[in-house]
Amino acid sequence: MNGKQLKNSILQWAIQGKLVPQDPNDEPASVLLERIRAEKARLVKEKKIKKDKNESIIYRGDDNSYYEKFLATGEVKCIDEEIPFEIPKGWEWARFGNIVNHSPQVICEDNFEVAFMPMALIDAGYRSSYTFEKRYWRNVKSGFTKMQKGDIAYAKITPCFQNRKSFILGDVPSNIATATTELNVIRIYADTFARWYLLYILKSDFFIKEAKYKGTAGQQRVLSDYVKSKLLPIPPRKEQDRICDKLQEVLPIVDNYDKFQSELNSLNSTIGERLKKTILQEAIQGKLVPQISEEGTARELLEQIRQEKQKLVKEGKLRKSVLSDSVIYKGDDNKYFEKNGNTEMNITDEIPFEIPDSWSWVRLNDICSYIQRGKSPKYSLIKKYPVVAQKCNQWSGFSIDKAQFIDPDTLSSYGEERILQDGDLMWNSTGLGTLGRMAIYCSTLNPYELAVADSHVTVIRAMKKFVLPQYLYYYFTSNTVQSVIEDKSDGSTKQKELATATVKTYLVPIPPLMEQSRIISKIEQLASIMRG
Repeated sequence: MNGKQLKNSILQWAIQGKLVPQDPNDEPASVLLERIRAEKARLVKEKKIKKDKNESIIYRGDDNSYYEKFLATGEVKCIDEEIPFEIPKGWEWARFGNIVNHSPQVICEDNFEVAFMPMALIDAGYRSSYTFEKRYWRNVKSGFTKMQKGDIAYAKITPCFQNRKSFILGDVPSNIATATTELNVIRIYADTFARWYLLYILKSDFFIKEAKYKGTAGQQRVLSDYVKSKLLPIPPRKEQDRICDKLQEVLPIVDNYDKFQSELNSLNSTIGERLKKTILQEAIQGKLVPQISEEGTARELLEQIRQEKQKLVKEGKLRKSVLSDSVIYKGDDNKYFEKNGNTEMNITDEIPFEIPDSWSWVRLNDICSYIQRGKSPKYSLIKKYPVVAQKCNQWSGFSIDKAQFIDPDTLSSYGEERILQDGDLMWNSTGLGTLGRMAIYCSTLNPYELAVADSHVTVIRAMKKFVLPQYLYYYFTSNTVQSVIEDKSDGSTKQKELATATVKTYLVPIPPLMEQSRIISKIEQLASIMRG
């Protein structure tokens, strides 16, 4: 149960007489209602209000049925079917239209300063809360809803009505206010009611959920007939005060409960993602699985990659440009240096964290055979050949844009290396908010023969014999990398770009091959446990 549900339950207990105990010494509500009728009669005689043609008395007969007697005609009818619940002894049922003034008059001098309240200044919820602007009465006496101190106002239009925009007018300039025309105002007769008790009824589900409306969707207004004919449970006056005191004691406690419940719900909804990120962070720092000396070192692995690249260049399978490897090492002074040909520089500031001794830092380009942005094709209506892989979705694979097909001739102009291969990393390289999302291409997820990436995607093809694509995927989807992607991107605040040259220079912490495999297995095992 959330805070709002608990508040509604507490209000329901209150209006059913279940929140505070009854006191047999309290003056019964029947006396209070008689006092209201006497006050109304006095105001009618003084011509301050009109005679209520629908005034009635509701009572319980000797047969335990409820009856309503209309004073103007003497008609009596059984209303058992209208009674929503039983009320305690000493309480009474009454029509809302009979117990308060629904059209109170307000008189003020033109030069007086008064409060002015558009709907936006009236707070929703269970309190009597609002702010106001100041206006001269002459400027707002027409075309607005008027009220005076002590009056109760409530929104009559949806969704403000359901959101409980209602309040008791307190101290304001000249004790007068005007407000949006989308308010109804009621005034108590001769202080016969506890204002807060009536306000709590207006904010209760008992009053709101059964409301009848007129108008179009989104602009519906509560029917006046519903309001005036609504049966209200009326406690003795002193019990009303006790109910209000208790509600004002417990509702703030519920507010705290609601706050803590919201925080708990937020934690529960994000804990999986937080755990996932923590696991990835531990993995890429060499803390998720132990190092095993027999598995060798990343330095040996990088030497094998260099030899493999040289072999593939000789065979014409790779371009010679892939041989421009750099070497990153840690000096005796514990600083990191990068040597590239005859050039050496201190890159300590670039290193985000320490890694195990058997690992090495390396530029992404040095462990890949291909890193390139996709290409915008000339589309064809011949829907035979590959679609464009686009909009990579982190954690959930990749999507295929089925509307974008290219014909065989266009495909041949791409070059064979651009056709996606299993294990290729696809990185969203354009966008705002989606920049840096990554997925691994898998041909079994592609219902078509082949696929290529479009110009919004950078394809990263690792030397898969030595670097497992899943390991790179987990590294690049970790907080460490995701948090700096936009900082290293180009473009405006409306459109960001990941330049290929930037992607190639990203630093990657590389473990030995077997440790990469063990890291992947551990991450997948933990992910399976989290999924339940």
